[in-house]
Amino acid sequence: MDKNYKKTLTACYLGFITQAITANFAPLLFLKFHYDYRIPLGKIALISTVFFFTQLIVGVLCSYFADRIGYRRCTVASELCSAAGLIGLAFLPDLFPDPLAGIILSVIVYAVGSGLIEVLGSPIVEACPFDHKEAAMSLLHSFYCWGSVGVILLSTAFFAVFGISSWKWLACIWAVIPLYNIYNFAFCPIEHPAVDGKGMKIRDLLHVPLFWISILLMVCAGASELSMAQWASAYAESALGLTKATGDLAGPCMFAVTMGISRVIFGKYGDRLDLMKFMIGSGSLCLLCYITASFSANPLLGLAGCIMCGFSVGIMWPGTISICSGRLPDGGTAMFALLAMAGDLGGAFGPGLVGNITQNADNDLKKGMLVGCVFPLVLILSLLILKNMQDNRRAENRCIRR
Repeated sequence: MDKNYKKTLTACYLGFITQAITANFAPLLFLKFHYDYRIPLGKIALISTVFFFTQLIVGVLCSYFADRIGYRRCTVASELCSAAGLIGLAFLPDLFPDPLAGIILSVIVYAVGSGLIEVLGSPIVEACPFDHKEAAMSLLHSFYCWGSVGVILLSTAFFAVFGISSWKWLACIWAVIPLYNIYNFAFCPIEHPAVDGKGMKIRDLLHVPLFWISILLMVCAGASELSMAQWASAYAESALGLTKATGDLAGPCMFAVTMGISRVIFGKYGDRLDLMKFMIGSGSLCLLCYITASFSANPLLGLAGCIMCGFSVGIMWPGTISICSGRLPDGGTAMFALLAMAGDLGGAFGPGLVGNITQNADNDLKKGMLVGCVFPLVLILSLLILKNMQDNRRAENRCIRR
């Protein structure tokens, strides 16, 4: 019987939408937590830190246990944890003596789910028998973007109609998506990316120069993306004097829209485009966007640089995964887990560097953005080295054939 891999794609798409929900819903409620539960803003910042740190830990552990437990059980567990964490967010703060403890516990639970699907979604799609896997990978990652946009817009609309005091109901409503997706992952066909079901060991991967370059690319991809995304709202407010709600829509929301458009374009026309050249062009555009945001005296032009940066970084994360998996087909779960971990590491390091430079420059965000130029610059140089290695390999193959 022919396997219907469209069901697998649907499950992975919804998995990435779930990841976007878990990453973006709680930050919309930071001030609500501050006022209702009297949690200091400094402690509320722990919510994001715990979320990304948990994802990093899950990424490392996943490289060891995913192959032993099996992809299906892990993906079902990812959706179950995501749903449980979102529902817990609605109830646990009121059940714990310290509301922050209830929030943090909920965040840890759904971050486990988010970390699992972040690691396993890419190899599951990579293992599906599609003709143009780079395009499929790019389209997969676009659903995180659309999920982010959906969470921001639909949550804003929900709060406008029912009031932000109804946020607990919305948390339970968002949990319906991962609960439904448990069924999808339980019954869709799932293959392993490695031929024998066991990929390369971490120690073997660390002896491959291509893998180290891919790790560097992922760090730069995560840093290039999140350094701008995390500060886009603050930039919109400081440069244009917009309100918080309008700044969120003009900054991170539009950033996610353009990033999603980039991934959809490559997903649709990827078979006609050279991935390496497309990524070098995207890195160059990203560098230009950071320079524009740093030096432009026109606030609208600076905001345009922030928004277009989303388009430029769109292909970096999925493109790096496609390059590495295409050249290391036996990389297996460990490869995908370490690549995801490197991306998260860049996402944690980049915004922090921009924030610290901004603080030390008398809160001049433009100077912080200028330092962010280093990430697309290193990415471009790494891609050029990788392209040179590829060209040399092709030249050697031609000589052997002669």
